[in-house]
Amino acid sequence: MSKTLPIYLDNHSTTKPDPRVVEAMLPYLTERYGNAASEHGVGWVARGAVENAREQVAALLGAGTEEIVFTSGATESVNLAIKGIAEAYGSRGRHLITAATEHRAVLDTCSVLERHGFSVTVLPVDGQGLLSPSEVERAMSGETILVSIMAANNEIGTIAPLEEIGALCRSRGVLLHSDATQAVGRIPFDVSRVPVDLVSFSAHKMHGPKGAGALYVRSSAPRIRLVQQIDGGGHERGVRSGTANVPAIVGFGEAAAVAALEMEEEMDRISSLRDRLVEGIISRINDARLNGHPERRLPNNANLTFPGTEADRVILEMKEIALSTGSACSSASPEPSHVLRAIGLDRAEAVASIRFGLSRFTTGEEIDYTIGRLAEVVERQRRPAEKLQNTGR
Repeated sequence: MSKTLPIYLDNHSTTKPDPRVVEAMLPYLTERYGNAASEHGVGWVARGAVENAREQVAALLGAGTEEIVFTSGATESVNLAIKGIAEAYGSRGRHLITAATEHRAVLDTCSVLERHGFSVTVLPVDGQGLLSPSEVERAMSGETILVSIMAANNEIGTIAPLEEIGALCRSRGVLLHSDATQAVGRIPFDVSRVPVDLVSFSAHKMHGPKGAGALYVRSSAPRIRLVQQIDGGGHERGVRSGTANVPAIVGFGEAAAVAALEMEEEMDRISSLRDRLVEGIISRINDARLNGHPERRLPNNANLTFPGTEADRVILEMKEIALSTGSACSSASPEPSHVLRAIGLDRAEAVASIRFGLSRFTTGEEIDYTIGRLAEVVERQRRPAEKLQNTGR
């Protein structure tokens, strides 16, 4: 097993770039280094590469190329979507709706808007992390201009009922934004089927490079207006200024093309490995339990609670396995996961929970090693507490 160590199971925070992605990027880091906005041959080569990548990314979503705006990542895309809509449609209404289990990029952006006079309703979810469309409907008013609901949760993997929520929003003339960072490239996400108006996502969650993200902005039925949040140059058709990160965008395009080609086969293989992991852990470790929806979840996600432990200590002892307790973007926070608290876990349960994220590079051997190693560490860390109970202290 030592030849395959370390084992990487933190694929919700980032993924290993696919070798095909790296190969596609390399020429644009060396001889094809032009600025895509420059009006000369070298610039035209770079611009052509960006537009080819735009076609690849659009194809993954079933979108038009004119509906894809390149950004630096999903966080920027979320900010552009929510703040851009608030500014563009604020005269129509000043109410937004989101959910308690959203990524901090959404929740913090909504908090900023609250300080600028908007009202935000943060809806609860059930014990499996599902948001009820009826809750969304009850929260709507004549002032509601935007609903922002993530497609699949980054901690517990629960997949939202976006089709139903989107249909509801469409019937009420309310726009729907989805942070689909964990979904796009991992499960089918077709904007011709899911009635969303804006979608945020990122390259590095689908075996592409860091530093490239995108925002899908619907161009028809209805056509979405958006106020840019970065000024200076009018790039990306005036929606997002700034010199295009050509190598990263090229890598993004290649990652999208690979995902479109291999997604169906990958979903089957990865979900099988995920089930093997969960079943192995539950059979070996007493009281271990799965968080999130047991079926309506991402194929690569498992989030489990190990009562009587502290997840940080478990992970620290297993230095050869890369794992996390939750969102990498909130890792500096001393507070337990807001997602786990939102689905009803108390503080002790939340801090005893570990997130497992698989990928196209995960092997069965790595899964089996992780099960055995985890069982060993959890048992050892529970032992002092058991001794205290036996002595009556």
